[in-house]
Amino acid sequence: MTGCFPKGALPTPLEWLLAAQERGVQPGLGRMRNLLRALGNPEQGLRCLHVAGTNGKGSVCAFAESVLRADGYHTGLFTSPHLVSFDERIRIDGLPVGSGDLDEGIRRLQQATRGCTAGGLPTFFELVTALGLDLFARAGCDVVILETGMGGRLDATNLAPKIACAITPIALDHTEWLGETLGEIAREKAGIFLPGIPAILAPQELEALECLHAVARERSTPCFSVTEPLAPSSLGLAGPHQGWNAAVAVSLLDAGGLKPSREAIRAGLAAVSWPGRFQRLHGGRLVLDGAHNAHAARQLVTTWRSEYGAQRCRLVFGALADKDPLALLSELEVIAEEVLLVPVASPRAVNPADLARNGCPLVPWRVFGGLKEALNEILDFEGSSDAPDGPPVLVAGSLFLVGEALALHAGTGVAARSQ
Repeated sequence: MTGCFPKGALPTPLEWLLAAQERGVQPGLGRMRNLLRALGNPEQGLRCLHVAGTNGKGSVCAFAESVLRADGYHTGLFTSPHLVSFDERIRIDGLPVGSGDLDEGIRRLQQATRGCTAGGLPTFFELVTALGLDLFARAGCDVVILETGMGGRLDATNLAPKIACAITPIALDHTEWLGETLGEIAREKAGIFLPGIPAILAPQELEALECLHAVARERSTPCFSVTEPLAPSSLGLAGPHQGWNAAVAVSLLDAGGLKPSREAIRAGLAAVSWPGRFQRLHGGRLVLDGAHNAHAARQLVTTWRSEYGAQRCRLVFGALADKDPLALLSELEVIAEEVLLVPVASPRAVNPADLARNGCPLVPWRVFGGLKEALNEILDFEGSSDAPDGPPVLVAGSLFLVGEALALHAGTGVAARSQ
């Protein structure tokens, strides 16, 4: 697994791990089973809450973890992707895992994968999932909250033991891997269901809901639907949809038998923060939201209107070519007075010049060579704290783009690339 480095060069543990991204997506659980076995099956002693779905997974996980931590639990949180720094993916008691523990964990992965044949090398996500489970076990976490990567049935996280699971709203995404209809995608997501382990369902489109219930019957999984949101005004995350995400999180904790106190629920839901989900920076003049599929874009429009009313934004937009960027633009431009098209730092990015030729029929648009250039022009991003007059700026269309904005805001220059 070091063949991609120059002869004689010794990669750091993290460089070794990140190099595995080149192997892409390879469905199947065989490699993951072998990897966990080689690590001594660290997952076997964990109690996990497992969250799948298309949109809202990260927010549900963040709400659940924050409430448990407020109630005194020793928590582990596993999410993806990371926006700026790799250690965002693995958090213990709300904090990213330390670099020393991270390096030691990756070295254990290196040892566990020695002798693997070329066809049996774990993928990047499999390695990262195993790393998280190993670190959580060694830290002695009381409860671990796991976000699936892409699907459910064949997701590397699905080998962890669970005490309850949840399915957030399902939409068309990753259709090349999960299926071309809501029903097909729902069946893949429902692959996390187990006999006797309760599952919490967020509100779903009818086609998805019927398939989720069908799988639950097949697997003898008790299923419970969330029917009312919590009050958005009491939450640390903005937007009406977060009331539903918070309700799913609280129901998930109850289904897992964890029973946090009312005070812990109130404090945890209010204190939660989650980067890239209607996140406000630069004195509130800059808003970041991934909104990388049509469902998420519609939620963003609703949140924007609930927060800003009829005020429009300057939309800084970049997207991946496989995310139907024109459809995303058509959803988002209704809240924009101007669109600034920028590239995304990914080989899968759509060329903003191509978008300019085909999109933005409703509002003026401009093309920029990069995010930094666009933000500096409209927000004085690197200038004084006295922001120039003008409408708020919304960066949306891709989590890669949000990661770059966060890195620029932090002064690090570029975001770490990730799957």
